[in-house]
Amino acid sequence: MRLPLALATAVVGCAPALKEPSPALSSAGSGSMLEIMPVSEVDWQPLNPARGDASPRAGTLWGDRGGSGPTGFLARFVDGFSSPPHAHNVSYRAVVISGLVHNDDPGAAEMWMPAGSFWTQPKGEVHITSAKGADNVALVEIDEGPYLVIPPEESFGVEERPVNVHARNVVWVDDLRPGFSSPDGPRRAYLWGEPRAGIAHGTFIRLPAGFEGGLRALGSTFRAVVIEGRLHHGAASEQPLEPGSTFSSAGDVRHTLSALVQTLLYVHTNGPVLL
Repeated sequence: MRLPLALATAVVGCAPALKEPSPALSSAGSGSMLEIMPVSEVDWQPLNPARGDASPRAGTLWGDRGGSGPTGFLARFVDGFSSPPHAHNVSYRAVVISGLVHNDDPGAAEMWMPAGSFWTQPKGEVHITSAKGADNVALVEIDEGPYLVIPPEESFGVEERPVNVHARNVVWVDDLRPGFSSPDGPRRAYLWGEPRAGIAHGTFIRLPAGFEGGLRALGSTFRAVVIEGRLHHGAASEQPLEPGSTFSSAGDVRHTLSALVQTLLYVHTNGPVLL
């Protein structure tokens, strides 16, 4: 079973704001790297080829889920999909992008998570994944591949515990702009890890409709995935980035963004992120 609600929501709560190093740059600095992938360019393949047509689809955003190293991919499920009980050789984190997803122990009561919900699945733990809706898509992220499916009889126990956080239980804070607070302004929610320079951590960043400005990423690793909404990135073409699109950078980079509607980003980084 998943963690009780009080413990689960504690994962997605307030954390100390990261200090901004100086001097600030208005564009990518020396040695910086920037990459952008619209969801329209994602190549969809079977997530589990052994299941044939019954397999969900998977579209890689970065890395190689069949190889080593960190990987992020989109998983697409048909309406009514329900996996058999299974486990994985690695732990993963996931965010619902569209539709409704249930992920839990095989005997657990259904808890349908809508877009903007977050869950974790420890390696070795038997679970099922189900989906309902016209288009069910989730972002799945692992820290070290390969990502494999293993049968229940090969499951194993670990100390890590799973978490499900419904979108309604996400806790938002105003710390993207020090000294500025507004219920209608950009906000952040802390999901996992330690929000300190040099330490990997994950957050949501919510930009209001009409937002125009720079999002400064200072970590050696920065990846952002559009979960909801639409936005323009100043380094891309006029085509807006739809849910499932991603942009990433390394080094000191200022991402110039324009949110056409309220937009939710999932961010994985190991450094400060400020507006």
